[in-house]
Amino acid sequence: MLSPAPRQASNEGVIAAIVPALGGALIEAVERVYEVTFTVERSAIVEVLRTLRDRFDYQQLMEIAGVDYPARGERFEVVYHLLSVTKNHRVRVKLSTDEETPVPSVTGLWPVAGWLEREIYDMYGVLFDGNQDLRRILTDYGFKGFPQRKDFPLTGYVEMRYSEEHKRVIYEPVTLAQDFRGFDFTSPWEGADYVLPGDEKASPEAKGAPTPLTADQIAKAGTVTVTDKPPVEQAKTTEHPGQTGAGQAHPGNQPGEKPVQADGKPAEPPAEASKPETAEPKPPRTTKKKEGK
Repeated sequence: MLSPAPRQASNEGVIAAIVPALGGALIEAVERVYEVTFTVERSAIVEVLRTLRDRFDYQQLMEIAGVDYPARGERFEVVYHLLSVTKNHRVRVKLSTDEETPVPSVTGLWPVAGWLEREIYDMYGVLFDGNQDLRRILTDYGFKGFPQRKDFPLTGYVEMRYSEEHKRVIYEPVTLAQDFRGFDFTSPWEGADYVLPGDEKASPEAKGAPTPLTADQIAKAGTVTVTDKPPVEQAKTTEHPGQTGAGQAHPGNQPGEKPVQADGKPAEPPAEASKPETAEPKPPRTTKKKEGK
């Protein structure tokens, strides 16, 4: 049975139809991984999105995402995700900016953009010109820095906890019980190329002392003299059961030790011995219950 939902619309002809309408505001139009993306001028973002909404039926603003590229002059990208309900098609529009240059707000086109722009501001510090309520929305009051920037430390600057002494939530500098650990994923059977903590104390001080060195290394150190073992004249092998005693009968189970009759057959056991021992049956034990008074 086929699904009642419409199939995803094709990207064929989408770029060719939209590029002339965007004019000089367009910087690049590409299709990668089955997605159509338009890179536009920052100052023209409102007109570009209005054109896509009114002329090409991309009615819904689904998301506004931020990306940080610290090596670029304009390190931030703001990406708008649009959906056409009638065409069942999606496009992306993106622009670039920096820490100080604001981006025109699109709250006049989609009121939901107010919340989405606040998220970008809270996480990246991107400013939006025209947003009447540009406040932090995810972090706490008095939070310093922007968590999604690549140069923001993973541990943050302060940590929050409840203090029994002050009977309230307090902020204090981050304290780590230990530094971040580095893992080399070396096989424990192969060993590491470096000295593990504590192994620097191990040295062949005396004979029999515990040491991670091999016998050759100990011999080179001069603490123990390793002598060659004398060669073996003949290897220890077993070629037949007689060399190991396998297959030999038990000493008490030899044929010559068993009684035989005149015709050579094994002697029959005595008749009395063949009868099983029986004992007189004992009467079952019975216990009398005491009668209640």
